[in-house]
Amino acid sequence: MRIDGHQHFWSLARGDYGWLTPALGVIHRDFGPADLAPLLAAHGIERTILVQAAPTEAETAYLLDIAAKTPFVAGVVGWIDFDAPDVAERIATLAADPLVVGLRPMVQDIIDDDWLARTELAPAFEAMTAHGLVFDALLKPRHIPAMLALLERHADLACVIDHGAKPDLISGDLASWRDGIGALAAHPGLTCKLSGLVTEAGPDWSLATLAPVVEHLLATFGPERLIFGSDWPVVTLRASYAQWVEAAETLLAGLIESQRTAVFGGNAAKLYLSRRGRS
Repeated sequence: MRIDGHQHFWSLARGDYGWLTPALGVIHRDFGPADLAPLLAAHGIERTILVQAAPTEAETAYLLDIAAKTPFVAGVVGWIDFDAPDVAERIATLAADPLVVGLRPMVQDIIDDDWLARTELAPAFEAMTAHGLVFDALLKPRHIPAMLALLERHADLACVIDHGAKPDLISGDLASWRDGIGALAAHPGLTCKLSGLVTEAGPDWSLATLAPVVEHLLATFGPERLIFGSDWPVVTLRASYAQWVEAAETLLAGLIESQRTAVFGGNAAKLYLSRRGRS
């Protein structure tokens, strides 16, 4: 089964997407299942993981309502207030819905770069572990030290790094990112998403631009710990759904068939669905 491990839906009228401004042009409109379904069908992708795009519990409820009505959505990565005094109870309530497979604070937008390392967040991470939820880490390279501290403190927490930790492909300065990815990958329970890279590369991206990043992710995480995701519709700022799928398939063409199958579905099923007793 082919799975898109990272996609979004949104409705602008909901009003809680602070980052989604008219300046973003082609993605400043509503996107729903009817927009994505033909793209999935064209590439033989059967299921998706639907990921939050607003830092509100109301948006998570909105996504769960969509997921309940959309057969191709296998699970939802929602949002919760990790700083709430009753966060453990809130997570337990959310986890009662089998469609909830993970949680994602929007770390890249949090002012404190060391937020992830705060010991006060322990109840949230402990509750996620207890309920079999995945922590989606929306990081930039500057957040990697705090992420490493989190991994040391919560070794049993299921985690995935979104968008390869957003390497700076526009400047091409990848040295600190390479070191950080190597340190992250040393934690054997950590997974990484092969997603969002064309957005970081800018409008003139090419396979040659992306290749060093993909090669490093393969060398550090290996195909058994990489998950393909489209980051649709954000990806359309730089490429069509088809262009990104074809680029990913080309960049991974050197893998054997079982490894490609893992990256394009098996690893997502194992991380998100098996953990929740689903297939």
